[in-house]
Amino acid sequence: MEPIVAEPAVSLGDNDFVLFGVPARFAQDAAAIDARWKQLQREAHPDRFAAQGAAAQRVALQWSVRINEAYRRLRDPLRRASYLCELRGMPIQAESNTAMPADFLVQQMAWREALEDASTLAEVQALSAQVAARRNDILSTLGEALDGAQDAARAVAQVRALMFIERFQEDIERQADTLADAGST
Repeated sequence: MEPIVAEPAVSLGDNDFVLFGVPARFAQDAAAIDARWKQLQREAHPDRFAAQGAAAQRVALQWSVRINEAYRRLRDPLRRASYLCELRGMPIQAESNTAMPADFLVQQMAWREALEDASTLAEVQALSAQVAARRNDILSTLGEALDGAQDAARAVAQVRALMFIERFQEDIERQADTLADAGST
């Protein structure tokens, strides 16, 4: 199969930023990533290689899978930050390293208690707003750590915190759905 991109040529092994032709930084232009994804998908679509046989179509399918994988990672702030940390030699290791600052652990416990105690949809929504504000703070800190200070070690702790927040936000949404279904306001 011909290279997906004429200048410069990319390979399946290139990192996501190279594949999409965007700078390796946390701050990204979502519209540019979307446009590039569409372009790459058009270029790599297996149907374009039907006349070249099964082998060419398999390679095109590999490209399509790789493009989609990179797209999901670049579009999601958590995945993008984790990927940048890994590229910079600081893997997140979420399974083996769960260390968190004490103040964040205290905050987690307080949020969990507030969610357990919430009996109205309004209480759950208020908690959701608090968590969303903290998420935005962490995203800002991640941008500064990864793009400004080039401090992947500092970013790792923020990524772990963001991982918790995103999982907890799912718990909040489930509780909100439960209360909404019950007709609580």
